Amino acid sequence: MSRKILIVDDLHPIFKETAEKLGFLVNDYPQFSRDETLAVIAEYEVLAIRTKFKVDKALIDAAPKLRLIARAGAGMDNIDEEYAAQKGITCINAPEGNCDAVGEHALGMLLSLTNNLRKADWEVRNKIWDREGNRGFELKGKTIGIIGYGFMGMSFARKLKGFEVNVLAHDKYKSGFSDEFAREAAMEEIFAQSDVLSLHIPLTTETRQLADQGFLASFKKKIFFLNTARGEIVNTQAVLNAIKDGKIRGAGLDVLEAEKLPALAEQPWFQELIQSGKVLLSPHVAGWSFESYRRISEVLADKFRAWLEEQ
Repeated sequence: MSRKILIVDDLHPIFKETAEKLGFLVNDYPQFSRDETLAVIAEYEVLAIRTKFKVDKALIDAAPKLRLIARAGAGMDNIDEEYAAQKGITCINAPEGNCDAVGEHALGMLLSLTNNLRKADWEVRNKIWDREGNRGFELKGKTIGIIGYGFMGMSFARKLKGFEVNVLAHDKYKSGFSDEFAREAAMEEIFAQSDVLSLHIPLTTETRQLADQGFLASFKKKIFFLNTARGEIVNTQAVLNAIKDGKIRGAGLDVLEAEKLPALAEQPWFQELIQSGKVLLSPHVAGWSFESYRRISEVLADKFRAWLEEQ
């Protein structure tokens, strides 16, 4: 009897092709809901998912044969890794696959904010020719603060190399990581020197609501603020308040505390958010480029093969 893999999200076909070559029966059901997955998961040894739903205790308990959870992407906050480990289930992900997409998206947001590109475009289309009101800031000579220096933070730092900026990086779980793209720094230095702050940390109990009012008030300069990590890391109302107070010059948010509609529109800060001319929004697509779609599955396939060889 063939060993079985269940794919419940949109993965590039290369993952399925690799698994089939390794002798697995792969059922690819990207449209599957959580309830549909619960109904059949007992048959499967491997589950492949992106972020469609939580792989929690209830789902894991319904899967006695499950030995591997493959997350097509970076963040693991939708998987109960601790409980999976207790059950002897390995969890793998593929942050290497979309780090370039995230780095480029963050840079694109930053350049748009510093040069007022969205505002200027709208005004010209509406027959407003305001050069002074759209004068921008150059990045050269600025200090960029990065929190989290894993694949995503390192990618953003690499993209900044040609802009002649000073990059400071802080990572609570790493040390001695200074390189040609960034210098390791304490948070006190980031608070004191940053002109730009970019978040590249996972969502954990420790990082949830990290960027709150007190955190943002700690910056000595006015900053541009970027979040391409997880929305729950940031208190959105605190960001809007900091914009009103002049502490934040502009914010680029690819992720939000609540995502997808109608949940997003029901948030108490939503109207203020969409009416702010100093906020640039995108729908959690920083890591989801045409290239990363394939690369994520290639990385995941390689890690799946390595896991299999260890069995």
